[in-house]
This record gives sequence, C-alpha cells and structure tokens, in this order.
Amino acid sequence: MRVLVTGAGGTLGGAVLPRALAEGFEVRASSRRPRTGSGVRWVVADLATGEGVAAAVSGVDAVLHLASSPTRRTHQVDVLGTRRLVGAAATAGVRHLVYVSIVGVDRVPYPYYRHKLAAEKVVAAGEVPWTVLRATQFPQFLDRLLRASSRLGPVIGDRGVVAQPVDRGEVAEKLVELLRAGAQGGIVEYGGPEVLRFDDAVRSWRQARRSRRPLLPIRFPGRVGRELRSGGLVTDARPTGRRTWADYLTDTYGRTAAR
Repeated sequence: MRVLVTGAGGTLGGAVLPRALAEGFEVRASSRRPRTGSGVRWVVADLATGEGVAAAVSGVDAVLHLASSPTRRTHQVDVLGTRRLVGAAATAGVRHLVYVSIVGVDRVPYPYYRHKLAAEKVVAAGEVPWTVLRATQFPQFLDRLLRASSRLGPVIGDRGVVAQPVDRGEVAEKLVELLRAGAQGGIVEYGGPEVLRFDDAVRSWRQARRSRRPLLPIRFPGRVGRELRSGGLVTDARPTGRRTWADYLTDTYGRTAAR
C-alpha cells in the first residue's frame, strides 16, 4: 500500500514513519519544508496555500493526515488545508483517508478544538472513504504544560481536571491498524490506560524531577473548566494503550515515579 503521511516531521509523525515502513507500506512523507531521512520519500506540500498538495497525493492509495497548526494559521491549515487535501485526494482516486483528531473536540469549547472538529466534518463530507481517530493527549504535552505552568515557581493548575495520557508510539500502532482495516466512515477513540487528576499527575511529575515546587490550585472558569473537570478529555473506549504516565516519567527523567 502506498501511503502519504502529512505532517510527517511532527511528534506523531516521528513515531508513525518507522512503524509504517516496518509494516511494508510504501511511505511518502510531506512537510512544508524540504526534508530527508527516515527511509521514506519526502515531498514538500503546504496545506495553508495548497502548493504541492496535488502532487503529494498523486499515485497513493491512502492518506494519513497528521498535519496541524495549533498555534498559528490554524483555520488555514486545519480546516481550509484539510479541505484542499480531501479535494486533491478525491481527484487522485485515493481510497482511504485517516484523519487524526483529539478526544474532546466535540465537548470542550476550546478554539483549537473547534478547528479540529470542523476539519473532521470536512473529512466526513468529502468524497474519499475515511476514518477519524480521536486520541487523548500525549504525555509529552502534559509534561510541557506542567513545565510552562511552573515557570514562576509553584505549579499552577486546576487540581480537578482529568486527563488520560496515551503513548504516541501506541497511537502510531493504532493508525497502522486502521490503515490495514480500511475506511470505517466513522470515529474511533483511543486513550491511555489510566485517567489522572491534575494533582495526581503533578505529584508524580514532581517526584520524577526531584522537585519540591508546590501546587498552587486555581479553578478554571466557565464551560471549559466544567468540561475539563467532568472528563471532557477522556474516553471509555477499549482497548486502551498500555504505557502509563509513570512509564513516561521514568523514561524521560530516569527516576521511577509514583503510580
């Protein structure tokens, strides 16, 4: 199977490419800038402008759409860019498009999530047979969030928020599985093996980093806060991933964290 992977240079792309190659896929990887390496053919495609998109999808059987821009040009990349990609894939006769989204985009009224949900609708309305995978947050994201929230000293956050970190390698394995299975015309959710409250995640994180920074609790207001505390970012879908937050912390910081 010939597969185009968009956003292949990102966090998830780095886990997907070796697994797709190991499964025998012929992989074409796209990025906004020229790249080499990883044993794949790299092409340049800019979803925000459409440049190179038609050439990128030409001759492939499936598209694994990972590209996203959470912090800038989000509407242009995630919504309009997905529309360009779906249209070009339909013209090229692509038989399956797998789009990676996030658990909670339909519940948590966060601006980036609204764009992801809009992109899901673009995929579902297109002419290419499709599957959407909604995954929970990667532990790397939670780690960065905790480091950012503690820059002034204490770790600042809403202790009642719950999350379900999932290993990016296991998400990559799930994506390869979905490619093999063919288009489902629906949404599949996938999460990590445990649901964590923010204060429990902070406790393990501090132990792994040998940090004594206290938790300064705040309460996120409004509907966003209510959804985050009531489980808007978690799923009860089965099966789940296997690697825990403590596993990530041990691998990253070299010290066993509390479970």
